[in-house]
Amino acid sequence: MSVTAPPTALRRRTGIAAGAVLLTLTVTGCSGLGRTAVGPVEYTTEQDKVVSVNSPSVNGCHELEPGGTREVSNETRIDMILYSTRDCSGGGTTYVATTFTDVNSPRNLPWRSYRFVH
Repeated sequence: MSVTAPPTALRRRTGIAAGAVLLTLTVTGCSGLGRTAVGPVEYTTEQDKVVSVNSPSVNGCHELEPGGTREVSNETRIDMILYSTRDCSGGGTTYVATTFTDVNSPRNLPWRSYRFVH
């Protein structure tokens, strides 16, 4: 005599297995190296030119215009750190939370690069 699972239990186990597979694929996709900070980073150059970078990568250091900037709007979903150096190093950093704008004092060096906090 063979014992088989009722159809409802079989569907439930199949659904759980399918859900586990989808969850694994979702987590793997989100942890990829190609992730972006959804939304724009906008800044104004020393020549009053507005630059908008849409959905930059969350990885690495991002250089701003060579002359730097004194105003940055972070409209992404990830916080960022501004640096006065071209390579995201050194002190004198500024933390800009998501959806905030920061304006640098004329007495300070302009920001020349940024990186995301993730």
